[in-house]
Amino acid sequence: MRAYKDLSNVERAFRCIKTIDLEVRPIYHRRADRVRAHVMLCMLAYYLEWHMRKDLQPIISKTMIRPRLQSARRSIVAKAERSDAADKKAATKRTHDGLPVHSSDAARRSGHRHPNTMVMAHSPEATFVLYPKFTPLQERAFQLLGTEVRL
Repeated sequence: MRAYKDLSNVERAFRCIKTIDLEVRPIYHRRADRVRAHVMLCMLAYYLEWHMRKDLQPIISKTMIRPRLQSARRSIVAKAERSDAADKKAATKRTHDGLPVHSSDAARRSGHRHPNTMVMAHSPEATFVLYPKFTPLQERAFQLLGTEVRL
């Protein structure tokens, strides 16, 4: 039964690679080494996506079943029960930090920062690039990912 349930992880990975998350489209290779390289790149992209989802778990709405919770289940066929923290997050639509909870797709879309090229009114040839400030959600996401953005 456990092996059958683990197939859902493979199906989820395939959907992630081929649909909205990574949008890898078919590439028709004729040489075996190129096919293997393409599959390897797809799996590396999925691996990166999986780690980012894991790190961003506090601010995205779906909660992954942790191995600790899986081992606490009465049986592999028993219905999984949500933790109190997951119930609270779902009810309040807020993280424990007070930030709004987003789906992983919404969190990814909110990460876009478009630079604005500013032009001086009295001197049109003098321009500079201005980056907007991070939103609290963006700041928290970078903090969770352990990255620092320098401009």
